[in-house]
Amino acid sequence: MSEHDKQAGVKTDEQEFEVVETEAGRQVRHKGVYLLPNLITTAALFAGFYAIVAAMNGHFENAAIAIVVAGVLDGMDGGVARLTNTQSKFGAEYDSLSDCVAFGVAPGLVAYAWALTDLGKLGWVAAFIYVACAALRLARFNLQAETSDSRYFIGLPSPSGAGLVATMIWLGESRGVEGNDVAFLVAFLTAAAGLLMVSPVRYQSFKEFHIGRVPVRALLGVIVAFAIIVLDPPLVLAAVAVVYIGSGLVFDGAARLRERRRAKS
Repeated sequence: MSEHDKQAGVKTDEQEFEVVETEAGRQVRHKGVYLLPNLITTAALFAGFYAIVAAMNGHFENAAIAIVVAGVLDGMDGGVARLTNTQSKFGAEYDSLSDCVAFGVAPGLVAYAWALTDLGKLGWVAAFIYVACAALRLARFNLQAETSDSRYFIGLPSPSGAGLVATMIWLGESRGVEGNDVAFLVAFLTAAAGLLMVSPVRYQSFKEFHIGRVPVRALLGVIVAFAIIVLDPPLVLAAVAVVYIGSGLVFDGAARLRERRRAKS
């Protein structure tokens, strides 16, 4: 850099990466970003990217597992940020972009490559509905994050929608089922998962449960849950996804029915 540039204060590529955020109504510059939560987010992004590459190479079981791993990592980064007090607006935006790849683009493309190619336009329309709804879901979540009830998600969370698609593919691959044989079912479930993400259905967020001291029986419950998952991971995880999605529909429907009865009375 020339002396003239130094005197003029011209920014160059050698300058440290800065993030400008608004705190308490004023702009604050942060040099660099928090490593640990953003590293976990990057790992989730990589898992989503790997799922796409694995599907392109015909390794659909590995692709489905990668999406499930991305879901686990996505559940970790926010918790780690809160535990270490390293939350930031940059981290939240980066997490949303990572989610769009790992839980939007990746599941849609993997489902299309596994089962929907022979359906022609119907196949890619079903996949696109899922991807577009995932992007809309994330955009709406970012807008409502500060005003919505933290106990509930409005619409199916994108990791849960991705989990349904991924475990469905994983279960089929583990049972030797060809995607083309269940193409219409895959198209329906993929599109339905996408539409549920932008629906007004409320789903439990479980954010009221914090990591910390817990009763011994709670730890025992976690151990039993892990043991059950290990018995048949694709079947158990697919069942968990279906139960979670179904429970949201049932409880939200019951709550709306009670509200209507109160309004009439």
